[in-house]
Amino acid sequence: MDGRYFEDFRPGEVIDLGTYPELTESEIISFALQWDPQPFHVDPEAAKESIFGGLIASGWHTGAIAMRLLVDALLSKSHSQGSPGLDQIRFHRPVRAGDRLTGRYTVLEAEPSAKRPRLGKVMSRIELLNERGEAVLSIVSTGFFDRRPEPGA
Repeated sequence: MDGRYFEDFRPGEVIDLGTYPELTESEIISFALQWDPQPFHVDPEAAKESIFGGLIASGWHTGAIAMRLLVDALLSKSHSQGSPGLDQIRFHRPVRAGDRLTGRYTVLEAEPSAKRPRLGKVMSRIELLNERGEAVLSIVSTGFFDRRPEPGA
C-alpha cells in the first residue's frame, strides 16, 4: 500500500481534511434520535426555548463528522494502526442545519514508539471550522502509524 508512514509526519504540518456537505435538519435529528436524544437536538420547537435558541447538532455528531473527514482524507491513505484515545475534545460553538464544516489536522508531535519499534506516535489537533472560519470542534489525539520499512526488508 502506498501512503504516509510515520516518517512523513512533521510537527507543524497542517493537512486539509476537506469539507463535509451542508448539514441538514433531518440529518441532525436522525443522528440525535439514535445517539443523543436531548430536546435541543431532536425537537426544533423545544430547541427554541433552550440556551441555543434553536436546533443544534449533537457534539458526538460533530465528532463523527470529523472522524469521517479524517479517515477519507488521511487515515485511509496512510499506514495507520489506530489510536490509544483522545486527550481532549472541545465543542466550541453549536453546529446548525446549513453549516458546512471543514476539517484540518495539525501535527503537534511525532516520535518513535518506545514500546513498539515498528510504530511511531503522532500527536495531533483535529479541528472542524464552520463556513465563517470559526472553530466548532477541536480534538487532541495520538495516533499510531507504521514506520517505513528498511529498503530491501
